[in-house]
Amino acid sequence: MYFRRTMITLALFALPTFAKAQVTPPKSKQDSIARADSIARADSIALVKQLEKELAAQGADTNAAASAQPRATGGYMNIGFVTLADAGWSSASDIGAIERGDHDPKVNGFTMPNAEISLDGAVDPYFKGFSNIVLKVDSEGETGIELEEAYALTTSLPHSLQVKFGQFFTEFGRQNPQHPHAWAFVDQPLVLSRMFGPDGLRSQGVRVSWLLPTSFYTEALLAVANATGGTTSSFRSPDSPEIHGGVIDERPVTRLSDLLMAPRINTSFDLTETQTVVLGASAAFGPNNSGPSAKTRVYGLDVYWKWKPAAAQAGFPFLSLQSEAMVRHYDAAQRISQADPAITLTSEILKDRGAYAQVLWGIKPRIVAGLRGEFASGSGSAFVSELRRDQSRLSPNLTWYPTEFSKLRVQYNYDNRHELGSEHSIWFQFEFLLGAHAAHKF
Repeated sequence: MYFRRTMITLALFALPTFAKAQVTPPKSKQDSIARADSIARADSIALVKQLEKELAAQGADTNAAASAQPRATGGYMNIGFVTLADAGWSSASDIGAIERGDHDPKVNGFTMPNAEISLDGAVDPYFKGFSNIVLKVDSEGETGIELEEAYALTTSLPHSLQVKFGQFFTEFGRQNPQHPHAWAFVDQPLVLSRMFGPDGLRSQGVRVSWLLPTSFYTEALLAVANATGGTTSSFRSPDSPEIHGGVIDERPVTRLSDLLMAPRINTSFDLTETQTVVLGASAAFGPNNSGPSAKTRVYGLDVYWKWKPAAAQAGFPFLSLQSEAMVRHYDAAQRISQADPAITLTSEILKDRGAYAQVLWGIKPRIVAGLRGEFASGSGSAFVSELRRDQSRLSPNLTWYPTEFSKLRVQYNYDNRHELGSEHSIWFQFEFLLGAHAAHKF
């Protein structure tokens, strides 16, 4: 519109000048020509002003329509598809007994533990939207699908506040919120499987975060979510009888304490110009379904340290250390045994603990060596649960990134289970990414 208006103006003003430049009339006619030229210019100016008025009116209508339905400036949507393919062998007769994560390798041979469709983009000036739809092939070769995450995130709240609502991974520790393709190892740490089950801790709810006004990064978060479903293993999960051994006690949600509460605080600061450390503390409180007032409490501490020289190229070389430790107190109420209704199990508190520590060495661009050591253990109880058996693992691995869109990984696992002996596994993993994918936290 601006271009058309400019061209009209130039044409209207240029025509009289062009005609005068081509022919020089006798002086006797110059006065009359000058008067005609003045009239033409006046008409031209009047016409241009009329056009400007009409164009301004059209612009006002357009702006009014835009303000009625605001959109984010430069609105976008990213679409990505990332796939993990595993292959390998284990000496364990039941691989699922040592690899308990839902996206861990489960069989000798080949499997597809995770294929993720990701969508993220700007909703409007106030919200961003994110979703992750996951497909996977189980140990029987059957394909499953799940809505892993789907949530909105505010972008313009005052006082350094942010709200997330929908279905999302609970921000407990460092690894629980990460998707499998962001893991530094093939499988999920033992302590996460122990505390939060095969899928990690995630549910439907709301999370509020506040960036504290400190001189270094400090963030406080609180999630309030449903305590039910297969992804709330330590709480009101339908699989909880495998932990406490009793019949499920159905509990309606009647008050705030019937929901899952997960506070977290984390902070980050530079030790030197080449070293950064991130510290975090998390907790999760909520009901479990072993009895009408039974509760579960999970506590965790985590640390991440990274060194990268000032002269690093493409992020290499580097050295990083990550560790998490967790404890769980699970109230097992007096309950009727699920295996034998004639047996009543006494009330007790089931105590579990575990930790892992992993070190990554970025040897040179796109080659990373890793080593992880871990354990998970539980106190004795009236019900002997395989989910609470003591287990330890040592895992060295090597990862090669041909590009930022693919990776090849080989990993060896040495597992030891209390009273069952040791197992040896070798796993290969290939990952490729199509399209864009949202960035992950440092």
